[in-house]
Amino acid sequence: MSFTISQTRLAPLHPHAHFSPSLPPMSILRRLTPSRLTLHNRRRRRLAAVSAAVRQDTTLWTPAPLSQVEPAAESLFHIRVDLSDAPDLASSYTRAGQYLQLRVPEVEKPSFLAIASPPSLATKGVFEFLVKSVEGSIAELLCGLKKGDVVELTQAMGKGFEIERIEPPESFPTVLIFATGSGISPIRSLIESGFNADKRSDVKLYYGARNLDRMAYQDRFKDWEASGVKIVPVLSQPQDGWTGQSGYVQAAFSRAKQVYNPLSTAAVLCGQKQMAEEVSSILLSDGVASEKILKNF
Repeated sequence: MSFTISQTRLAPLHPHAHFSPSLPPMSILRRLTPSRLTLHNRRRRRLAAVSAAVRQDTTLWTPAPLSQVEPAAESLFHIRVDLSDAPDLASSYTRAGQYLQLRVPEVEKPSFLAIASPPSLATKGVFEFLVKSVEGSIAELLCGLKKGDVVELTQAMGKGFEIERIEPPESFPTVLIFATGSGISPIRSLIESGFNADKRSDVKLYYGARNLDRMAYQDRFKDWEASGVKIVPVLSQPQDGWTGQSGYVQAAFSRAKQVYNPLSTAAVLCGQKQMAEEVSSILLSDGVASEKILKNF
């Protein structure tokens, strides 16, 4: 889930400027009446606003067609964009966790979306997104489009997940990953990009959703676990018969009372703000270094 008119400024008066006591001509006095000054200032402000808008509108937008729009879970949609004719855009995506701006036809306001597919898929001309459809939002319009419809995207931006901070894997055998809702999108990219999970002894993903119907990528769990990532689903409003973790991700993590060495532990977080703040607080209080807690924003 991409974006001069010069404004004349009056020079400041010198502190020792000399003013003639003689009166200015009446024509100047007429131009300097309060009402005319007010009108003049309003015009200058409007000109400045136009100038600022022109300067800010320098984003490069690349059109590309949708090749897939389908449900990924309740209220979540899997969106695939065909970048076959946009190699420069595809090559701008180099690291899991990066994001871009996307806008739909005839709507100027863009939406910020994390890229869900790994960079390796971009080399094949594909970007994939996990988009939550919220009523009245740009995302809802996007999820309502069809295969072949054209959207516009900026190049990928952001630092992504700085995995080099938690390398080599032997030095950080424990990696705790936390995601909620559509925040699983860049986490999917991270896992499928590979971060040597199979060379680490303890990698867990705490993945929170309201219920199983709202949990995307369940069809990928088996492959993720095969790569070395243990999945811990956490449901805040589980259906009857659920025997796994319930409540919120941060509470489930606290209840687990996992024993780990903070000096050799790293974490990756993406999703709901309160979750990220509370999990970070727990990790920091346990002694995990702040620079080993990775976020993509």
